[in-house]
Amino acid sequence: MKHIVQSLVNEYVRIEVSGKEKLHGNVIDIGSDIIVIYNGKQFVYIPLGHIQNLIIDRQNENDITPPTEFPSIITGKAFKELSFKEVISQAIGKYIEVFVAGHESLHGQIRCVMDDYFVFDSPVYKTMYVSMNHLKWLIPYAENEKLYDIDQQNPLGQQKYEDLAKSFAKQMNQLKDQLIVVNVGSHKSCIGKVSNVDLQVAELQTTRANSILLNIDHIKTVHQV
Repeated sequence: MKHIVQSLVNEYVRIEVSGKEKLHGNVIDIGSDIIVIYNGKQFVYIPLGHIQNLIIDRQNENDITPPTEFPSIITGKAFKELSFKEVISQAIGKYIEVFVAGHESLHGQIRCVMDDYFVFDSPVYKTMYVSMNHLKWLIPYAENEKLYDIDQQNPLGQQKYEDLAKSFAKQMNQLKDQLIVVNVGSHKSCIGKVSNVDLQVAELQTTRANSILLNIDHIKTVHQV
C-alpha cells in the first residue's frame, strides 16, 4: 500500500480503519508503514496495516484547512522516512491520545517501548500494557494542551521497568496470579485473575470461579486492578 499512497501527500482523504472507524484529513506525510493526516485540529498517525480503505476527498467536504505548524513527531535525522516504531519511540513522555479498541480513546503517556507492546501511563487506568499490533491511531497533544490539568513537569508515574518482558505474551506470563482487566473500553472487555499462560493462550479465572481462555494475539490492552 505504501507505494500506491505516496502520491497522496497534500490530498484530502477519507480513511476507514479496522473496526469501521472513519477519519478525515489532509495527508501530511507517509512513512514506511504509517500515514500522517491533519484533521483540522490535530495530527493523526495511522499505521498503514489498519487502513481498510482510503478515498480521495477532492471536494474537501469537511472543509479542513491545512496546518499552520509542523507536527511534533517528524522524521529524525538518522531516519530516511518515518516509521510506526519511530513514532512510538518519539512519543515517549509526551501526552498523547491512542485508539485501540471500542469507541473511546486512551489518554496518557508512553513510558517505554518493548518489542511488540508499550507501557502506557493513564490517569484513569494507571499502568497499562498496550499491544502495538492493535494500535489504530495516535494523536500527540499540542504543547499548550494539558491532560486533566496535570502538570507535565509532574509525570504520571515513576515506576521502574527493568523487569518487563520483551514480548507481550511473555509479559502476560509475568502477570500470573494478578487480577487484570483485558481490552478495557471494548465489548470484549473482561476481568479476571491470570491463572495460567501457555504460549499464546492465557487462562483467566472470572467471577464465581469460572474460567475463560483468551488468545493473546487478540488482547489489545491489559492493566492490573
